[in-house]
Amino acid sequence: MYKPFLTGFLCFLGLNSYAQDTTPTAPPPAADLRMYDIAEAPDPARIEADVTTLVNFGTRHTLSDTTSDTRGIGAARRWIFSEFERISEACGGCLEVMYQRNLVEGDPESRIKEDTWVVNVIAVQRGSQDPNRFIMMSGDIDSRVSDPLDGTSDSPGANDNASGMAGALEAARVLTQYQFPGSILYVGLSGEEQGLFGGKGMADWLREKEWNLTGTLNNDMIGNITGVDGVTDNTSFRIFSEPYFPEDVEDERKNIYRRFFGGEVDGPSRQLARYIERQTRQYATNLEPMMIYRLDRFGRGGHHRPFNDANIPGVRIMETHENYTQQHQDLRTEEGIEYGDRLEHVNFPYAAKLTGVNAITLAGLAAAPAAPPLVMIGGAVEPSTRLRWEEPQTNTPIAGYYVHWRLTTAPQWEHKRFVPAGQLDYTLENIVVDNYFFGVSTVGEDGNESVVVFPSTLIPRGTK
Repeated sequence: MYKPFLTGFLCFLGLNSYAQDTTPTAPPPAADLRMYDIAEAPDPARIEADVTTLVNFGTRHTLSDTTSDTRGIGAARRWIFSEFERISEACGGCLEVMYQRNLVEGDPESRIKEDTWVVNVIAVQRGSQDPNRFIMMSGDIDSRVSDPLDGTSDSPGANDNASGMAGALEAARVLTQYQFPGSILYVGLSGEEQGLFGGKGMADWLREKEWNLTGTLNNDMIGNITGVDGVTDNTSFRIFSEPYFPEDVEDERKNIYRRFFGGEVDGPSRQLARYIERQTRQYATNLEPMMIYRLDRFGRGGHHRPFNDANIPGVRIMETHENYTQQHQDLRTEEGIEYGDRLEHVNFPYAAKLTGVNAITLAGLAAAPAAPPLVMIGGAVEPSTRLRWEEPQTNTPIAGYYVHWRLTTAPQWEHKRFVPAGQLDYTLENIVVDNYFFGVSTVGEDGNESVVVFPSTLIPRGTK
């Protein structure tokens, strides 16, 4: 049944070559020196203080008390709101702090039996030139014990996920000392343990507001260094990302394109993961990023998933070595094993390092111009590869573009070539299209790049 479609689709392969100006122009700086300072700026003591405060609310279960000033998720989210306001006061009111809420209807078959308001806390650092282009870091407010419906028992949730929430607060403290062309969102999401309800509600809200969220960094457990595997390691972390958006599986044209031209591991979330890895290797020290080609841990999920479902790139950043005795457990000791997500299990210098990874990712993408909205490719049965792209709609000055390529089995982009602003096509002479994958990123005058955009269509036949 694909034959008529394929016939028309593959006819684009007969492309005419075209001439272009190859006069070399100097690329922008290879590094933004601010990033070295930003990577080291997160303070373990401040993260420890924030995690301690969150733990002291006793429980932050989605179904816990919302009226008390000292216990439950209501007290926790109000404290987070006030802390973002305090950060904003320190930077002269540079944050817009707000609640975003959605009503989840009760379902006897779900983890929310009765109608419940799921409330997120949002702090917006507006960009100076592209205020409607956002990059987001989130942590989860809620916690749980063994029974997912138990909203009364003590549930400290120190690592899962006070560590991620404290990281978002600390990233805001660090990055509000700077100004960027693009906007940054620092978010505390609720309802994660009950079914990712906070993320789904926020993704719907963003769509209604028509905010252009270019990516989300879901931080869920960034403070444990000793795993159930017996390994203690504070020098690595994991980045989970799925290959492409779930709805693309149902898109016949995209499936055909992937089958004949590749791109099975080159969706927007995977490109965001590659960006995080590259930033970490360039600006962080003693920290090894580990890209995991999977949505999340085996058979499990996280709060980046509802954003992926809404066609928003999203990844999970977390520790390498988990300890399952300290997750979703009633507080107890059995056979010498101490169960429960307690404060003493969190390594705060490590959480600060992973917060630094988030900070340089947020800063880099907020500083860079928008990525090209569309990249096209050609070069079948020819000795060279041709790329063409659309100019992004951005007020951030563009120095030019980088054309990237790598072997099809390589996890990270291996080579790149600078193309000055104003030129929207490039031919890689004697680079055969069959042997590599390709992409294009935008680069600003300070050297910060957008994520790489993988080609999604062919250069129209007969164009020059």
